[in-house]
Amino acid sequence: MKHAASFTRKDLEIDSMNSIYEMDYQVGSRDFAAAGDASRSIKRTLQQIGVDTSVVRRIAIASYEAEMNIAIHSKGGKMCLSVNSDKVVVSTEDFGPGIENVELAMTEGWSTATAEIREMGFGAGMGLPNMKKCADEFFIESKISEGTKIKMIFKL
Repeated sequence: MKHAASFTRKDLEIDSMNSIYEMDYQVGSRDFAAAGDASRSIKRTLQQIGVDTSVVRRIAIASYEAEMNIAIHSKGGKMCLSVNSDKVVVSTEDFGPGIENVELAMTEGWSTATAEIREMGFGAGMGLPNMKKCADEFFIESKISEGTKIKMIFKL
């Protein structure tokens, strides 16, 4: 599983030419009433098209973590779902502060969440590590003052 600087720009691209199904979802900043809607929609879609239950579970966990990170840490962003015959790709792009130290952010328990976010039950520092654990391949690119891009690949 790749993260930090061990990938190329090509790793973050989605191969839309071979997609069976594609969908984009908008995620709002601090919109906790709607947070989780995109990942629920992804889960429902994958169930409807017959993706194996164990794969759907891993994708649901990883996509929820990604969606909550966008809602908590950024000014909003988007999630993209792409399904083809041998894999599911979930990618995200947010418009936020970026991650100063990606290696540190990949450490379980490390968090920049505010006390307010922690009081709501979020910000335990498990989002990125959980995404990486659930995905078969994980790529992350973050630029300070621009935002973060994540691509997770799940083999079918």
